[in-house]
Amino acid sequence: MKKLIAFFVLLLMLQSSFSQIAGIDSLIQKISSEKDDNKRIDIIYSATMLIGETDPLLGLKYGQSLVAYGKKNKDIIAETYGLSYIGKMYGMVGSFEKGLKEGLEGKKMAEATGNNKLLAISSVLAGNIYKYLADYPNAIRFYIATGEAGEKANYQEALIWSFQNLAECYLGLNQIDSALMYAQKDYELSQRIKYFDFISYTLINLGSINGKMGNNAIAIGYFDMAIEECSKTKSLRQLNWALTSKAQYFYSINQIDSSIVYAKKAIAAVQSTDFASNSIQPAKLLLDIYRKTNVDSAFKYSELFRITNDSLFNAKAIQQTQLMTFEDEIRQQKVTEEKIKEEQQRKQNIQYASLALGIITFVILFLALSRRHITNTKVIQFLGVVALLVVFEFLNLLLHPFLERITHHNPILMLLALVCIAALLVPLHHKLEKWATHKLVEKNKQIRLAAAKKTIEELEK
Repeated sequence: MKKLIAFFVLLLMLQSSFSQIAGIDSLIQKISSEKDDNKRIDIIYSATMLIGETDPLLGLKYGQSLVAYGKKNKDIIAETYGLSYIGKMYGMVGSFEKGLKEGLEGKKMAEATGNNKLLAISSVLAGNIYKYLADYPNAIRFYIATGEAGEKANYQEALIWSFQNLAECYLGLNQIDSALMYAQKDYELSQRIKYFDFISYTLINLGSINGKMGNNAIAIGYFDMAIEECSKTKSLRQLNWALTSKAQYFYSINQIDSSIVYAKKAIAAVQSTDFASNSIQPAKLLLDIYRKTNVDSAFKYSELFRITNDSLFNAKAIQQTQLMTFEDEIRQQKVTEEKIKEEQQRKQNIQYASLALGIITFVILFLALSRRHITNTKVIQFLGVVALLVVFEFLNLLLHPFLERITHHNPILMLLALVCIAALLVPLHHKLEKWATHKLVEKNKQIRLAAAKKTIEELEK
C-alpha cells in the first residue's frame, strides 16, 4: 500500500513538472514569434502575473528561462523582464539582498532599452524590495518612476501599481492624507479600466486607511472584501496580508480576541509554504498580545518571530542592500547628468543648424533677387543642396526625442521615419530650387537688358 501511495505521489510530481516545462516552452514560443516589443511584454506579463503571487519557486524558473532565452537570442526585452522578475521572486520569499541585486540590474537594463512599458515594470518590481524592507523613501522614488514611465507609455496598469504602492508607503509613514489620495486614485482607475489583478492590495490599503481615520465599519468591510478577493486569486500571500492587516486593526481598537483569531489565521495561511517569511508580522503581534498573559504562547511566537526576523534582516544583508542602493543612486545621478548634457548639446546643435539655415537662405534670396549682380544658376543649385541637408539635420535634431518615444528606439522604424521626412523635403526642395532658378534667370535677363540699353544709349550719344 505504501509503495502504491509513493508511486501516485511520484506520478503527480512528474505531471506537475511536465506541465511547468510545457508552460515555459509555450511562453518562449509565443514571444519568439512576436516582433513588437510591447506585445512581447504583455505576453510575458500575462503568463507570469498569477505565478508570481502563488508559486515563487516556479516564478524563479520562468525568470531564469526568460534570461537564458534573452541572452541566447539577443532579446533584451525578455532578458530584462526575466532579471526584474527574478528580483521580485527573491523578494517575495524574503531573500532581499538577491532580490535587490537582480531588480536593480533589471531596471538598469530597462533604462538602456528606452522602452517605457518595460521601465515601468522593472521600476515597480525593484521598488517592492525597498517596500518589504520598510525603506519607504527609496520605495517612493521607484514608484514615482513607475508612474512617470507608465504615463509616457500610456500604460494604465503601471499607474495603478504606482498609486497602490505609494498609498501603502505613505500609510507606512503614517501620512494618512497622502495615502488616502493615492488609494482612491488606485481604486478609481482599477474600476474604470477593469483591472483587478492586485485589487486585494487596494482593498487592504483602503481598509487600513479607514481604520486609521476611525471609520470602523468601512475598514472591516474593505478587509472582508480583500479576503474574498484572495479566494478568487488563490494567492496565499495576499490572504496573509489581508488577515494580518485585519488582525492589526482589531489590535488597534483593543478587540484582542478578534486580533488573535486573525493573526493565527495569517500565520496558518503561509505556514510551510514558500511565503513563510510573511508570518513575521502576525507573529510579532501575537507576541505583544501574549507577553503579559500567556508565557508559553509568548515564548512560542517569540521564537517564530526571532527566527523569521533574523533570517530576513541580518546585518550583512542590510549592509549589502544599503551599498547597492547607494551605487544605484550614484548611477542614476550620472545618467541624469548625461541626459542634461545631451539635451544641452542638442539645443546648441539646433541653434547652429538654425543659424546656418538662416545664412544660406539669406544668401540664396540675395543672389536670386539682387538687381546688381549676375549669378550663375549652378551656385543657386549648390546652395540649395546645402540648404536641404541643413534643413534635414535641423528636423532630425528637433524631432529625434519624439521619434525615439513613438518608435521605442527601433532602428528600422527610426530609419523609416527619417525616409518619410526626406520624401517630404525633396519635392519641396525641387520646387524652391525651381523658383529660385527662375527668379535668378529673370533677374540676369533684366540686368543684361539694362546693361545693353545703357551701352546703346552711350553709343548713340
